[in-house]
Amino acid sequence: MFPSEFTIRGRTIRPATILAPMAGVTDTVFRRVIRGLGGCGLIMTEFTSAEGLTRNSARTLHYLYFDDDEHPIAAQIFGSDPNVMASAAALTEDLGFDHVDINLGCPVKKVVKCGGSGLLRDLPHLEVLFRAVRAGVHIPLTVKIRSGWDEKNIVAVEVARMAEQVGVEAIAIHPRTRMQGYSGAANWNVIRDVKQAVRIPVIGNGDIRTPQDAVRMISETGCDAVMIGRSASSNPWIFRQIAQYVATGRYDEPTELDRYHLLSGYFRSLIAAEMPDAVGKMKQFASLFTHGVRNGSELRHSVHHAQSAPEILDRVDAFFANLTTSSAD
Repeated sequence: MFPSEFTIRGRTIRPATILAPMAGVTDTVFRRVIRGLGGCGLIMTEFTSAEGLTRNSARTLHYLYFDDDEHPIAAQIFGSDPNVMASAAALTEDLGFDHVDINLGCPVKKVVKCGGSGLLRDLPHLEVLFRAVRAGVHIPLTVKIRSGWDEKNIVAVEVARMAEQVGVEAIAIHPRTRMQGYSGAANWNVIRDVKQAVRIPVIGNGDIRTPQDAVRMISETGCDAVMIGRSASSNPWIFRQIAQYVATGRYDEPTELDRYHLLSGYFRSLIAAEMPDAVGKMKQFASLFTHGVRNGSELRHSVHHAQSAPEILDRVDAFFANLTTSSAD
């Protein structure tokens, strides 16, 4: 039975689904797309450098911009210095976030050097960091981890128990090791083991590509909620589809018109928000959103060779207008 909700320190998250933090993806515009489609209980920011936040870097602070209609929303931060992490966490509380989350999952080399999954190699230091951040904020503190550094060092249960003892209030598990990156299969048994080891909410993440996968993860692991990342970036409808599937046993697939409206609306919002990397985001999402669209490769090629945001938007509009015309013939 898929849970209708779960609770983090008295705050009910409904439904029990979470948008995972993704660098270059989960900015305020994308998060509001997910909110608008429905079915997602909690959204999270891109993971954000604690060092950048404490230096009041304008670029770093930009990652933490959000609108009122995005609640409930959690800020995710990364870093390795306990005092800096505590200060950064306090800043997210001042900004009005509902939760703060510590990133212990990113496998990227430049992040591992100063946090992310690299901290899973030094659990005594990690405990000091947990305690510093817990003491630095009043809002709920959560963490997102990988199963361990490599297959010989699976530490998820140990980290979860430590986190619970320190006062962390929920834990998300991506059950791949850092050395796996995003290759191979996520070992959902690790999620099950963590769920059996602690009393705080346990959130499962990894290899949820369809609503059926989300239901199966809950059934096989007993976790309290599911977190979806990469699948949501290519199929933002997945949260709504999970809600439909749980309620009726079926779900709707987006039509070409749905994809056009989402893509066009997202692009217009990027332009309106004056995103500095709007062109790059447009090219990225045009590729993700148009698989399954008739002649989608033509649109991806056209967008890839455009030079500006307005030009990309014009090409998207023209492509779907031609698609509609050809369907009517």
